[in-house]
Amino acid sequence: MNNTRPNRDIYDAVADPTRRKLLRLLADVEELPLNEITVHFQMGRTAVSKHLAILKDADLVIARRVGRETRYRLNPTPLKEIQDWVSFYEGFWKERIVKLNHLLEEKK
Repeated sequence: MNNTRPNRDIYDAVADPTRRKLLRLLADVEELPLNEITVHFQMGRTAVSKHLAILKDADLVIARRVGRETRYRLNPTPLKEIQDWVSFYEGFWKERIVKLNHLLEEKK
């Protein structure tokens, strides 16, 4: 049996507002240690670490050990999947709005 856990679903990883805030925070810097990340949240280091672990499982965050400290940085590449998904539906709704506008113009 394979005990390695598959990567976490990216949509599940970004579903939580705290994790989205973490991603936004890391997007603005090259990398941050856990203690500097934790000050931005009203929760303890353990809770922040758990959120970072979920993001890391989804390959959205990369952790790097520097001495005793772990530093985190954003890996934006997996977010392309979400961008592609949203882009599809953006086109879907734009097309529907154009059709609706045509129908409304015909009714005038």
